[in-house]
Amino acid sequence: MRYLSECVFRADLSLLAEVRRAGEGIAAHCPWIDVLINNAGLHAFSQRVTSEGYAEMTAVNYLAPWVLTDALRDRLTASASASASASASAPARIVTVASRASLRARTIDPSLDLTDTADLTRVGSSPRYGRSKLMDIMFTQELGRRLQGTGVAVTCCCPGFNATGLGRELPLAGALERALTALGIGNPQHGADIIVKLATDPEFADSTGGYFAARTAKPLQCPEIGRGEAVQRALWEATAELVHDIRRPYDA
Repeated sequence: MRYLSECVFRADLSLLAEVRRAGEGIAAHCPWIDVLINNAGLHAFSQRVTSEGYAEMTAVNYLAPWVLTDALRDRLTASASASASASASAPARIVTVASRASLRARTIDPSLDLTDTADLTRVGSSPRYGRSKLMDIMFTQELGRRLQGTGVAVTCCCPGFNATGLGRELPLAGALERALTALGIGNPQHGADIIVKLATDPEFADSTGGYFAARTAKPLQCPEIGRGEAVQRALWEATAELVHDIRRPYDA
């Protein structure tokens, strides 16, 4: 029987060195990890560059999940193997929260987009946010191929519209969120439901590389500009090279 090990690891998810440190700490503390959910994210309406030189939105929404998943990969695959040996009903799972905002991305060029720190406006922030979420979908589908046969189910989802403060940097955002909450619009429970479903439901135990909608769990397609295996592999390889100094090398 597995017992829950309670421990809190703090990290600034905009700083990849902290993400790596937290991931290695979790891996050292936990002999197995059954589920990893990459859920943290932000929508920046003006450009902010981290002390490591990355656009904050790219760092938090895409690079941090990549680095954390990399740090915990061995624990997840070992847990999946142990579950299979014990005839458990589900393998380990990795769930990443993406978004249909990915459709707003106009282009994807891994060699340029990962380090793009150009200024942005409130209006111009939307395609940049969408691009970070597109990268999450591409990451999920490439990771699914790389973990094929390990027993780790890899999926991502669009959580739908949720009044969670994502747009809190906009004027009157607080008042709007309170109004939406009072009207029962954007209930975060709907977004949470699909995340929990992908993480626990036996229906998704063997799913890998899938992208699913909130409420219905309907399969969604990766936007066309990021759909091909070649561009997804190129994004993976560009990311691996970019974070090489803070990552542990493993088989490509």
